[in-house]
Amino acid sequence: MGQFFTNLWLHNRTMVILIAILIVVIPFLLFYLAKAKKEHPKGLIAAALSNMGERFGYYIMNAVLLLFLCSKFGIDDSVAGWIYAVFYFIIYIFSLPGGRIADRLQNYKGTIISGLIVMAVGYLLLSIPIFGETRGVNAILVFTCFALLLIAFGNGLFKGNLQAIVGQMYDNFEEEAAKKGPEALALAKSKRDSGFQIFYVFINIGGVVAPFVAPLLRSAWLKLQGFTYNADLPRLCHKFLDTNGALSEIDSANIATLAESVGHTGVVDAAFCDQYLNIFNTGVHYSFLASVFAMLLSLTIFLIVKKKLPTPVKKDKKEVQDYTPEERAANAKEIRQRLYALFAVLGVAVFFWFAFHQNGQSLSVFARDFVSTAAIPPEIWQCINPFFVITLTPILMLLFASFARRGKPVSTPRKIAIGMFIAACSYIFLMIVAMYKHYPSGYEFAALSEAVKASMKASPWVLIVTYFFLTVAELFISPLGISFVTKVAPRHLQGICQGLWLSATAVGNLFIALGVTMLNTFPRQWETWAVFAAFCLISMAVMAGMVKWLEKITA
Repeated sequence: MGQFFTNLWLHNRTMVILIAILIVVIPFLLFYLAKAKKEHPKGLIAAALSNMGERFGYYIMNAVLLLFLCSKFGIDDSVAGWIYAVFYFIIYIFSLPGGRIADRLQNYKGTIISGLIVMAVGYLLLSIPIFGETRGVNAILVFTCFALLLIAFGNGLFKGNLQAIVGQMYDNFEEEAAKKGPEALALAKSKRDSGFQIFYVFINIGGVVAPFVAPLLRSAWLKLQGFTYNADLPRLCHKFLDTNGALSEIDSANIATLAESVGHTGVVDAAFCDQYLNIFNTGVHYSFLASVFAMLLSLTIFLIVKKKLPTPVKKDKKEVQDYTPEERAANAKEIRQRLYALFAVLGVAVFFWFAFHQNGQSLSVFARDFVSTAAIPPEIWQCINPFFVITLTPILMLLFASFARRGKPVSTPRKIAIGMFIAACSYIFLMIVAMYKHYPSGYEFAALSEAVKASMKASPWVLIVTYFFLTVAELFISPLGISFVTKVAPRHLQGICQGLWLSATAVGNLFIALGVTMLNTFPRQWETWAVFAAFCLISMAVMAGMVKWLEKITA
């Protein structure tokens, strides 16, 4: 039996890790199900499961997009990073018109359904393994970007509007509690933050599984064709083709070594490079079929449960007409104050997402180049974040509940400030690692021999610790930020306010490609991580300075 498990680990590490993670995660999910059923509005889990497919596709994309663009088109990390950044900017900025469409039509559910369908079409186009002249900017890259645009537009129609529905659940939940008295209302209001944490956990189920899909399918496809996986070989294959084989002495030795390691026994020539690139990338294309299936699954779940979900309501015109001039002025002032508070938090959120979404940018390149990932593909490390989301959330929920029971509840603005400090800790940790290892720029590192690079690579534990800090920060900011938006958003602007929250994410995403550029060009790697740490610490200080004002508005 021991030999069986040893062989299983040696030959199927990816599958073993996935099974182990699922075994650990299942008890946590049962805990959340019980808690949601007992303490939260009906429909919370149904809404979260409807979002699970979108997160599945998101995490496949988050894990593979930058590396896929480099491996298929042979473009520089920085160019691929900017394509990635613009895509993620558009994904979130489209939530603003998506929320506006739903607010104007008062058809949130129809808008959500349309979004899922459009995303499914986009992923279907990405799954088509079109080849030909794929190096550099060409028609196939334009086609790929068109598919990404469809995914972004569908996401804009979907994401913010589903969050608005969850916010309406808690509005209704609190209205029902208010009928029972002040104590019941206070208890109901205290459930909103934890409710969004549970919602956030369940939408991350797809995120745990998704990063395994591309590596498993790619490795299976490579094996069928007589090859194995190597993360460094596509770059050298493109370099060989671009230079007609005129590589430097070090690159020639490296490509020969890597070609042998993946199962090639002949001469390394253009035919081999083209063959390996096509097989390697076809496996990634096929992984997007799993995203199509996930979108259709989410669509099915949503169609089944949509009648049980509330619709965000708009203020009745008669209600507005019955206000006195003084009441109208007071209402207008309150709305202005709420929107000021919203934009203040959005400004801080921009810098958090700029730092956090390095998981698909500089941290992916760091995992590929500077971490020993020969046994475990670099994309799989993306599962650490959603795994920690699921397993750490109950600890934070118990911690916050403990403070509340002692009469010292931690407000949402204060939690966000703490989250920014924790995010800074992740990059301070990477600074220390980079200093200890004396890491140079990415370009300088890539020019070294395979033997020298192997001796300098860090342990995978570096990624685990980094993602631990980033995930804790995320749990202090992302679900609670969504909850904050539902608290301050005027009732008739719920969709567009969720769109504004996601637009702040978009602005942060627009600049995330700077991470790859800095990683590859700054002469000392620690300087890159210092930039992110500084942004997080400054944002923490700004947020801490606004805490009392924000607490007053959300009281």
